[in-house]
Amino acid sequence: MMQGAVSAVSLLVLGSAWLVHTVPVLIEPFILTQENFHLAQFMGKWYEVAVVSTCPHYMQRKRGNPVIVALELQHVASDGNFAMTATSFRNGSCKLTSTDYGLTNTPGRFFHHIARFGADVDSFVVHCNYDEYAMVLLLSTEKPSGNKTTAFKLYSRAMSVRATVLDDFKTLVRQHGVSDDAIIMNQNKETRLFPGVCVPGERVTQPVTAQPQVEKKYGATCGSLRSTLVMFHQARPSDSLFKG
Repeated sequence: MMQGAVSAVSLLVLGSAWLVHTVPVLIEPFILTQENFHLAQFMGKWYEVAVVSTCPHYMQRKRGNPVIVALELQHVASDGNFAMTATSFRNGSCKLTSTDYGLTNTPGRFFHHIARFGADVDSFVVHCNYDEYAMVLLLSTEKPSGNKTTAFKLYSRAMSVRATVLDDFKTLVRQHGVSDDAIIMNQNKETRLFPGVCVPGERVTQPVTAQPQVEKKYGATCGSLRSTLVMFHQARPSDSLFKG
């Protein structure tokens, strides 16, 4: 009787061990967002003044044209998302793009999808005082490859930030294993148009810096560098209410 009980227990232990080794565990990224995050105060105009990413193609492209990006965030209370309109100066003219961000059950965490690269992106507002700066961490996962990329962006209500704010941003980046020497400071290349950014569609005559050639075929995204900053297996966010 005792021998049979021991054998049964052994089988249960072996079965549990087999399950542990064969069933994948999906772990959600644990990122602390700004305490008591207030969405309405986060809306409005921002400028993307600094950025760093583990994606080599993005960094190469950004270094070739490090321009300040003007952002306009608008939220309709009845919708489960908000829209971000980005305006920047590239290749001699102004470019405008719009992205829908889905709200989640976690205040300060948003979600959107980049169809071109098949990437799901989680954005976390980790530090923000609403009237001056915001620091955003972005975690993206390409499908179906599973390649992951981590990026940090510094937003400002003006086209510059205080030295202490920049120091805090550098500290945040270093805490996640990235050298602050890699941070790209964006520049204002179009000053003649108020409020410092260009009008979409308008051509200008100022010289354009040649950009490095970047492979444009599909798949030339960030597959060559798997992020070592935040190691996790990420499924589509379970608390996402909207997919852009």
